[in-house]
Amino acid sequence: MSTPDNAGLLSTLEQKASPEHSALLVIDVQNDFVADGGFFDKIGADVKAAQKKIPNLVHLIDRARSAGVPVIFVQAIYDPEYVSAPMRERNSRRAVEIPRCLTGSWGADFYLVQPEPGEPVVIKHRYSAFSNTELDALLKRRGIRSLLLTGVATDTCVESTGRDAYFIDYYVSIVSDCCGAFSEGDHDSALKRFDRDYGAIVTSDEVIATWENVGARQKPKAGS
Repeated sequence: MSTPDNAGLLSTLEQKASPEHSALLVIDVQNDFVADGGFFDKIGADVKAAQKKIPNLVHLIDRARSAGVPVIFVQAIYDPEYVSAPMRERNSRRAVEIPRCLTGSWGADFYLVQPEPGEPVVIKHRYSAFSNTELDALLKRRGIRSLLLTGVATDTCVESTGRDAYFIDYYVSIVSDCCGAFSEGDHDSALKRFDRDYGAIVTSDEVIATWENVGARQKPKAGS
């Protein structure tokens, strides 16, 4: 009986985070989800739980750019024409109005992060960044095999994106201190579930250390 060929397997974090074939996804870091005065803050969600992860994320984005790792921003837009009947039913059942992340609004703007010129922004209308978007095609064009997931909320859009990525054969790692939920319990439960069933849970320090190791090996030695 033949055995699977594991020659191309990405088994270590250094392999999964390699600039050669990885990308950093920044998911839904937008005012309506994270900012004081945004939609979730107005309905009583603990946005502070998510806000405290943003400084780590800002630092990780800077280090990814320095390492040559593509940074891809994901932006949720929920204009009325994009809200499906099942979504409206869910909102009604939960007694939640969803006037959030509307095109051109302050609520849809990014919160303390910003794409640089040339960095892609993938617009989505569902929890998952792969649902009827160009994300998969974009990644394939760039030869991306492995994703580092950050953003909000860990237990909703980050996890949904990670699951879909895993189902279509990407390696997926969640950077635990660069994503947040509206309670630490929801955040921790999502990480535990994801680690069990889908991909690795890593920290920004661990990811940055792998980039530093790669950079040190690539730097020419003095006198060479």
